[in-house]
Amino acid sequence: MQKKFLQLLLAVFMLPQITHAAQGEYPERPIRLIIPQATGGGSDTIGRYMAQRLGDALGQNIVVDNRPGAAGMLGALMVKDAVPDGYTMLLCAIDTITAPLVAQHKTLDGVRDFTPVTQLAQSPNIWLVGLSFPAKTMKEFVAAVKAKPRQIDYASSGIGSMQHLGAELLNKMAGIQLNHVPYKGGPPGLVDVMAGRVPSILSGTQGALPHIKAGKIRALSVTTLKRLPALPEIPTAAEATGIKDYEATNWQGFLFPAGAPKAVAERVSAAAVGILGAPATRTRLDELGYLPSGMTPAQMATMMAAEKKRWTALIRDAGIKAE
Repeated sequence: MQKKFLQLLLAVFMLPQITHAAQGEYPERPIRLIIPQATGGGSDTIGRYMAQRLGDALGQNIVVDNRPGAAGMLGALMVKDAVPDGYTMLLCAIDTITAPLVAQHKTLDGVRDFTPVTQLAQSPNIWLVGLSFPAKTMKEFVAAVKAKPRQIDYASSGIGSMQHLGAELLNKMAGIQLNHVPYKGGPPGLVDVMAGRVPSILSGTQGALPHIKAGKIRALSVTTLKRLPALPEIPTAAEATGIKDYEATNWQGFLFPAGAPKAVAERVSAAAVGILGAPATRTRLDELGYLPSGMTPAQMATMMAAEKKRWTALIRDAGIKAE
C-alpha cells in the first residue's frame, strides 16, 4: 500500500513536467512563411529580411515560400486553410484586405480569416509622371486633370490594389476624374510611364525609388501624412495640394490562420517588434523606402478593422469591381 502511495505521489509530482515536455516550447520546428508575391518584389524583400532575423530570434528556421497570384489572394487562401498551430504564417499587405473586397467570388475575408501578429512597416506610394508630362508639381498635376476630366490616364498595379484605391481617393477628395489603366503588377506600368506611353502612375516606393534617383521619372508627392526619409525633398500630397488628410499607404505584416494560439501570436509579435526597433533594421528599411512599424496583435486587429471599414466605403462609393 505504501509503495503504491509513493508511486502515485511521484506520478502527480512528475505530471506537470511530463506535460511541459510533451507540449514543448514554441517553435519546435521550422515555420513556413508564405509570401503571396513573386520573388524580388518589394514585399518579398522585406519578407525575406525579416524571416532571417526572426528565425534567429526564435531559434528556428523560417522557410520562405513565394505563392503569387490572384492579387495576393492565392497565398492568403493557402494560409487561411492551413492548420492554425503557428507553423504557417502569411506576409500580408493592405491588399490582403482590399483584394477580397473587389473580388466577385467572396472566398476570403482579410480580417475574419486570420489571427493578427504584427504590422512590420508602412510602405508609401508615390505619385509619378513621365518626364515629358508638363506638370512639375502635384498641384499642377491636379489642375491639369481637373481641366481634362477622364482624359489623363494613370497606371496602377491592378483593380482593387492600393495604387488603384489611392487614385480613386484622390479623385474623390480633389474633385477630379483620372482615367484608370490597370496593369498586371506595378513594374510594367512604371515602364510605360517612363517611356511616355502613359502620363502618370501611383506606384509603390520600392520599385520607383531607383528610377527617381536616376532621373528617369518625376516624383510629385508621397501618399503618407509625413515625408519619406528616403526622399525627404518630395512633399506629401496633402502638403502639395492642400487636401487635408489625403493618405493611401500600403503596409506589410504577419498573420496566422484564424484560431492560432494567442500566446504564439504574442511571442512572434514581440520578437518581430524587437527586431524592428534595432537601429540596423531601421536604417535598412529606411534605405528601402519603408517606414518601420511594429504592433501588438491587439493593435494590429484594431488597425485592420479600421482599414477594412475605410476602403469598403470607398470601393462601394466608386463602384469598383474586379473584371
